[in-house]
Amino acid sequence: MAAISAHVDTFAADNLPPPETQPVFLFDRPEFQYPERMNCAVELLDRQVAAGFRDKVLFLTPNETWTYGDLLDRTDRIAHALVHDLGLKPGNRVLLRAANNPMFMACWFAVAKAGGIVVATMPLLRGKEIAVMLEKAEIHLALCDERLAAEMEIAKDHAPELKRICYFNGSGETGAGAELESLMAQYGAPFPACDTARDDVVLIAFTSGTTGKPKGTMHFHRDVMAICDAFPRSCLKPQEDDIFIGSPPIAFTFGLGGLVLFPMRVGASAVLLEAAAPPKLAEAIQRFKATISFTAPTAYRVIAGLADQFDLSSLRTCVSAGETLPLPTFELWQEKTGIRIIDGIGATEMLHIFISAPLEEIRPGATGKPIPGYQAKVIDDEGNELPPGQVGRLAVRGPTGCRYLADPRQAVYVQNGWNVTGDAYKMDEDGYFWFQARADDMIISAGYNISGPEVEEALLAHSAVSECAVVASPDPGRGFVVKAFVVLHPSHEPDEAMVKALQNFVKAEIAPFKYPRAIEFVTALPKTETGKIQRFVLRQQEMAKAG
Repeated sequence: MAAISAHVDTFAADNLPPPETQPVFLFDRPEFQYPERMNCAVELLDRQVAAGFRDKVLFLTPNETWTYGDLLDRTDRIAHALVHDLGLKPGNRVLLRAANNPMFMACWFAVAKAGGIVVATMPLLRGKEIAVMLEKAEIHLALCDERLAAEMEIAKDHAPELKRICYFNGSGETGAGAELESLMAQYGAPFPACDTARDDVVLIAFTSGTTGKPKGTMHFHRDVMAICDAFPRSCLKPQEDDIFIGSPPIAFTFGLGGLVLFPMRVGASAVLLEAAAPPKLAEAIQRFKATISFTAPTAYRVIAGLADQFDLSSLRTCVSAGETLPLPTFELWQEKTGIRIIDGIGATEMLHIFISAPLEEIRPGATGKPIPGYQAKVIDDEGNELPPGQVGRLAVRGPTGCRYLADPRQAVYVQNGWNVTGDAYKMDEDGYFWFQARADDMIISAGYNISGPEVEEALLAHSAVSECAVVASPDPGRGFVVKAFVVLHPSHEPDEAMVKALQNFVKAEIAPFKYPRAIEFVTALPKTETGKIQRFVLRQQEMAKAG
């Protein structure tokens, strides 16, 4: 029987998918046994301070340093302000809007500690995109960095549900930009945490938009703790003296885990960068002597080209997720740094990584094996499990899983108790999973099934190619042909000779029928804020051309 919810506002519980449409959850391992009453903010922050980490450095930034005690003090002050000044009731959703900085996380933990539900947004989202989240999650209160006020105000104009915006990190010259700091200053006593149930919703994370249709995914206090006790325990093996760093926004669950939750679970430190383009990230690795890095494959490829300019020797572990890790990028990084990148597949629906491998078990080119506590299989279109070597749909289950916020697509993602991620995979005889494509990245051309990522990997092995994306382009003769959008390194000319050179190169690397019959040179690829290439934008562009 489920524990009684602490939520006075029952919106989240009322909009959970029906039990029969939710996945099977696996909690049989001892690390996933959590008490019925639990608040993840208390587990990750209050308990670490009580354990002796009050004066331990938690967040490092180019401008300031916060200890665990600093975060607890500010979290409690904000929680008081939320409840006593801003009227937060347990179960209310609060939109958070900021770049990666300590104050953002103080707001995050304050909302959780007060029994609210966090809805964090990427800094680059526009007002109309934010308004969709405000409307879908019925959000009345937002805490926003003053520097992001322009789009926040546009969002308010489009979302009458939003009644109050409280700004922080402001100059204080007008008073409005530092309103939250002014409210915080009234309080000093510890905040008594809301007595939440482990199965109370604490986070609604919206998908990052690679399909163009973001969905709200609902996660419990228990889920937040489960990801801390899954992938890090089995693959990262972090220690108190580790310094985490990375580029993904904290509003993205990959960044939330890798840059905040995972280091806090073991009493480690983290570098938070508001701007983390590859050169900035490399510079920060050198400056802060970071030991564990989280970023996307494209960033590793760029930084590898800068390896001679920065001291990256402090790194011991590098994690890649968000999209598949091409083998040429893995090999280039190892050549430049001596480090083998830990690949992993995760999903906003699953909260974090569920298939990966520790350093000593990495099989180059493979994503890895299910994290202890998770199960995975490859299935056909009818849901039948396929034998090793056959390509099918990836299905997974474990201590976390998909719960969409009032969305009919729940029935597509969860089938027969399994989370079906939309990825095409095959499993080898040793249980390693090998990524083939996103389901919509499989190209059928003249009767042949061609994996877009496989063609991308072949192109990336060419010294002239900086980045690329491969999609299906309509063709009257073949139905579709393979088309590559290619970003060249500056020293190479985007001419017809380069087209032929790349096509011939791919024919020599993989089966000739897979080569890109069309190549378009571009200066940049469309991407989400998390660095994922938005291939759907390119597909839509090609379909529009075909009429």
